[in-house]
Parts: sequence; structure tokens; C-alpha cells
Amino acid sequence: MTDLRSICVYCGSAHGADPVFARAAEQLGREMARAGLQLVYGGGNVGLMGVVARAVLDNGGKVVGVIPEFLKAREIMIPDAQELIVVPDMHTRKRIMFERADAFVALPGGVGTLEELVEQMTWAQLGQHGKPILLANIGNFWKPLLVLLAHMREAGFIRPGSEVRYQVAEEIGEIIPMLRAATARRQPAPAAEALVEERF
Repeated sequence: MTDLRSICVYCGSAHGADPVFARAAEQLGREMARAGLQLVYGGGNVGLMGVVARAVLDNGGKVVGVIPEFLKAREIMIPDAQELIVVPDMHTRKRIMFERADAFVALPGGVGTLEELVEQMTWAQLGQHGKPILLANIGNFWKPLLVLLAHMREAGFIRPGSEVRYQVAEEIGEIIPMLRAATARRQPAPAAEALVEERF
């Protein structure tokens, strides 16, 4: 059994067209801080990334930002996070975010958010880690991906025994209880997770 101490949140560097996305990011940050959960994220102060990080900080929580050198200006590195890690490239960023997190949440976002999410789903499918992965399906944002995953199963590309493991929350208030329950069920797999770190 393991404890949930930190959550890596993947989300957009834009706010998105629907204000519900920013409200959801703010709520998640607030609830994480009040639950004593550390945020691990991409280090930016723009878009949903900035919203969730500022909500954690404003409510007394801890933030770990990991940002590549070349994105410091573009994503306006957040100055008041308790820990800021500047890395040389995206691969190092993702490795450190993986290492520092006990679970992963995907809020709405763009191609980068999708890439980070799918990478974690792939490693979990291959047995390289057992950390919970959760899609925050705010406003049905992730519905097309869920339909695609179902299509992959029906077409025989996700075979029985090689399922993609993830959870889906329709409301922000469901996220922390779901992750706590999934983390409590999880058995540590240090050898497998060391392998993941080598695959970056």
C-alpha cells in the first residue's frame, strides 16, 4: 500500500474557449492544497497551468514546477513556487515529473497535454508503472479520446490482458477521493518504475 502525497497535473498553456475549464483548474488546485497534496506540473504561469498552480499557492499548498530552459519566457515561469526545476529538454522534464508524482491527472489541454497523458497510459499498459492515471472529463472534453480508446479495443489493437488503465472523473470533487482509493490499492513496483525512468 502506498500513500498519495503529490499529483502531477497535465493541462493546457491556454485557458480554452469554455470558462468551465479555468474554473475546474482553480477548484482542483484549491482542493489539492486543502488536502495537503503537492502539485507537480510544467512550471508555467499561463493558461490552465497557471490557474491550477496559483490556486494551490493561494490556498497554502506546495508547488513543484519543472520547465525546460527554452520555455521559461514563453510559458512565463511561475516565480513563487516553492521548488522550480529548470531542465535542458522536454524528456528530462517528463522524467522528473514522473519521479516526483504519485498519480497523474489530465485536465483539458492541447497536443502537449495529450502527449504527456498518452505516454503515461502507454507505460502503465506495458507494466512499467502502477501509478493512477485520471482524466478530468470536464465538459466532456476527453470524450473523443475515450471513444477512440473504445474503438481501438473493438478493432483489436488493445487486446484483453493489455488494457489501458485509467480512471475518468466527471466532476473535480471526485478526483482526490478516486486517486486516494486507487493509490491505497496499489502495490509498489520499484523495479518496474526504475525501468520507466530509463526509457526516457
